Amino acid sequence: MKIVPTTLLLIIKDGKILLARKARGFATGKFNGVGGKQEKGETIYETMIRETQEEISVTPKDYEMVGIIEFFEWNKGHEEKDIMHIFIAHNFEGVPTKSDEMDPMWFNVDNIPYHDMFPDDRTWLPRVLAGEKLYGTFAFDEDFNLLHHELHSCTAEELKTKVVEI
Repeated sequence: MKIVPTTLLLIIKDGKILLARKARGFATGKFNGVGGKQEKGETIYETMIRETQEEISVTPKDYEMVGIIEFFEWNKGHEEKDIMHIFIAHNFEGVPTKSDEMDPMWFNVDNIPYHDMFPDDRTWLPRVLAGEKLYGTFAFDEDFNLLHHELHSCTAEELKTKVVEI
């Protein structure tokens, strides 16, 4: 099974969350944080920063890792394990700008567009926004139906021991 370390950044500022609508590729039309796949030779933190700069033209500041979720899913007919390292930033440099991949938009944290997001977001995102650190798994079938999930609270130190990098 292919293992893919990824990142997801949520920017939260003044009671709002910055989400971006995916413009192409996997998840087109869905809102999500920004992020993507780790490249060989970079740390997961460098991945998060690079992906944010590429996708919405900002550089995150005052960030912390708040979760790691392993996704067992199918990609082009093959089972894959994506290991998503979730970050929250409370500050950034630059102006969130639309790219050919993502269109960033601000939402009140009490009005998140879950209906236009992945089904797992309804489970873990409210807990992360409430200040919880999480580790867990979600498994999907080939049609992206949720089969099962497991989430556990953990500490920042425990998260550091679960980081997966290539």
